[in-house]
Amino acid sequence: MSSSLRKRRLGPQQRRALELLASSPHGVTEELLMFGHGFSWRMVAALVRARLAMVERRVIVAGDIPVELGKVMITAAGRRVLEGKPG
Repeated sequence: MSSSLRKRRLGPQQRRALELLASSPHGVTEELLMFGHGFSWRMVAALVRARLAMVERRVIVAGDIPVELGKVMITAAGRRVLEGKPG
């Protein structure tokens, strides 16, 4: 999958991932996308490279252990693609 994903039609997996992100106002963790919904990290990375999604990284503390958490969120461009609007 190339970074020109925005210029092509979305495949069923990409559309399903964007629809899931669009329905989640605070984003979805990377782990939930990959392990809970079965999306590959390559597909998620392609959406990020195409600027249809973005990843926000946070460090949370669980007990005394800092844990890095990545939340994936849809971008305005991703919403436009889902709506069938150009650019």
